[in-house]
Amino acid sequence: MKKSRASNETHRDDEEDRDTMRPEYDFAAAVRGQTVVRYAQGVNIAVVDPEVLDVFPDSVAVNEALRALAPLLREQRKQVGRSHRRRDSSGAGGSG
Repeated sequence: MKKSRASNETHRDDEEDRDTMRPEYDFAAAVRGQTVVRYAQGVNIAVVDPEVLDVFPDSVAVNEALRALAPLLREQRKQVGRSHRRRDSSGAGGSG
């Protein structure tokens, strides 16, 4: 006999709520809110997919790649903006 959808959802919730703390975790010297100031200043968190971790093992590698890519993306964005302005000023697509 199949389980009802409600019982399956309850089972999933139980798995998500289970305690995942390991005995080796030691928070004795932890300071609550220690990084909150950095987050408030605009630190962004990005999750790197496992299949590219060999290329981007840390934030330094990710930032280097993004800095190399950023000028290309900025130039592309400028070109798209120019083409939109040309289209808008040509009168094409206006109401008539």
